[in-house]
Amino acid sequence: MKIKALIIAGMLLGVLCLASPSMASTEYTVYCANGKIEVDTRNEAQMKSARGSNVKVLSKFNFKTDADNFAKKLGGVGAKCN
Repeated sequence: MKIKALIIAGMLLGVLCLASPSMASTEYTVYCANGKIEVDTRNEAQMKSARGSNVKVLSKFNFKTDADNFAKKLGGVGAKCN
């Protein structure tokens, strides 16, 4: 009986950990901000607040390596963009 209760408690703890905000997935966005390529986790509103209105979303990714690779295809972070 004790083992069964421990298993159930462990399963509940696992579900709670997966549902916590700290486990939320991060989204990486490639931006053209003020004429330069950037990879950032901030949303578009936050980027416009930080960089001004000249911010355009180029693409979004679940993994930073994918975002970095996309940015490299465009010339890399810091490269000129329109």
